[in-house]
Amino acid sequence: MHEHDEAADLQVLAAQFIDGFVQAKDKTSYLKLAGVPFERPGKGGATALKLVDVELTTDWQVGTASPSFGSRELSYLPFPGEMVRERTNMHLIYVSMDEKSTLDLRDFLTQRKRELDR
Repeated sequence: MHEHDEAADLQVLAAQFIDGFVQAKDKTSYLKLAGVPFERPGKGGATALKLVDVELTTDWQVGTASPSFGSRELSYLPFPGEMVRERTNMHLIYVSMDEKSTLDLRDFLTQRKRELDR
């Protein structure tokens, strides 16, 4: 990823990761090869949380909103049909007897980049 536009690079990488996961015949091996941890620290210790689900959700951005100057109202701009964009998000779901934790794919990819940069 390039530092000049790290957010855009991360979005492209996440989209490619999700596409690869969806197409993979052996999804467990795909996650292992990518370095996804199957156990994470939790209340019960270093390996208390276990990976049990991968959640994919689809969002459609149909407009944008931003704060208006000098008021508490939002400036809202609905998009024309050709500007509506689909975005798929991926979350890794970990559980233990005492807790549930969700790891967003973008957070995982950011952590992996830091590990690889060392």
